[in-house]
Amino acid sequence: MSNKKIVILGAGLAGLSAAWHLQKKKIEYSVFEKDPGVGGLCRSKQKKGFIFDCDGHLLHFRNRYTLRLVLGLLKGGLVSHARSAWINNFGIFSHYPFQANLHALPKRVAKECLLEFIKTGKSRPKKTCLNFLKWINATFGKGISRYFMIPYNEKFWTVPLEEMTCAWTDSFIPQPKPDEVVAGFFAENRKRFGYNATFWYPRQWGIEQLPLALEGQLRNISKNCRVNAINLQEKELDIAEKGKVGFDTLISTMPLPELAKIIYPLPSNILKMFKRLRWNSIFNLNLGIEGDCQEGKHWIYFPHKRTVFFRVGFFHNFSKKIVPRGKSAIYTEVAYSASKPIDKNKIVPEIIRDLKISGILSKENKISVLDINDIKYGYPIYDKYYSRATTAIKEFLLDNNIITCGRYGNWRYMSMEDAILDGRQAADKVKK
Repeated sequence: MSNKKIVILGAGLAGLSAAWHLQKKKIEYSVFEKDPGVGGLCRSKQKKGFIFDCDGHLLHFRNRYTLRLVLGLLKGGLVSHARSAWINNFGIFSHYPFQANLHALPKRVAKECLLEFIKTGKSRPKKTCLNFLKWINATFGKGISRYFMIPYNEKFWTVPLEEMTCAWTDSFIPQPKPDEVVAGFFAENRKRFGYNATFWYPRQWGIEQLPLALEGQLRNISKNCRVNAINLQEKELDIAEKGKVGFDTLISTMPLPELAKIIYPLPSNILKMFKRLRWNSIFNLNLGIEGDCQEGKHWIYFPHKRTVFFRVGFFHNFSKKIVPRGKSAIYTEVAYSASKPIDKNKIVPEIIRDLKISGILSKENKISVLDINDIKYGYPIYDKYYSRATTAIKEFLLDNNIITCGRYGNWRYMSMEDAILDGRQAADKVKK
């Protein structure tokens, strides 16, 4: 057993994973969570018989370790699904990914996309030489870029794409080979592209089953404990309802911009790096619907400007047991930021209007339940300052025995699996 005081801030997926792996190594720890329950954004709620997640959360596994871990935690309560993802454009629905399924598009558009893709050739500039916009054009050609990649990513990231780097693209954007793009020009491409070609979801309840399963195996989790201050010189936390708590090592899953507000003393050069951080936010509206809605589809991308949302997903197609019989449940996502604000007094009726205009909701689909989740920190924006800022911040924190962890603590675009693995990595950095 260790006599050192190991403190974990946040009982989201990454924080719970860090605690689970520390416990496995017989290292003592304490977890402090500001909310009444665990899970962070990976949580579920019940309203009038509907079970809604806080936005869309699905499990994708690249790593056998995490698959075995999660299957063991949920004890057979996890179901595998072959992705059925679609794109709404030109008044039609086509299979995702766009770049591998050109056959469904209007012939003029499909031909332009294919010819421009062929022009890109085999030799492409190194990513380090390109901003995101140039990388899109160099990788996919001007046709695929014009009709999907550029409008969708502008809608999603909310900032000009030339301001972004390509550091995150390999893991999240499918890049079919030339023969695969050509094959998709002539017929439906049945190859599974991308990290999310298969996903897993709980058989019962919602995605919160996973953090609850982790919590059930852990000890020393204190909830309703907001951290008011972190004193680096005294290595001491000021925690609501707890008072002063000392630490030898701190694992923080707090969003980096929030950490900057409570940590002191903070050198001016590091404070400047914190101020360089940018992000988008996600307005998530969940709806309980009377009747059937888009049976068989898991989610749909909307690259065009005719809808305020960039993606719509269907909870009832993940599990029939999370909606009342004869009803459906959907989630919608609208991205916004300081660069592209939304009017929160108008956004809900705008979402519902666009669901009807785009054909997602029919006249028979009466809305019976509304659930709103306004997510301040959606995705970190990988701009030209990102690498320098995050490197300087993490090095400073590590010098002060603070290990950053998780999507928001490490300030990285992550899947749920990535968050679990990041928790394990954080635990591995702790010295007995």
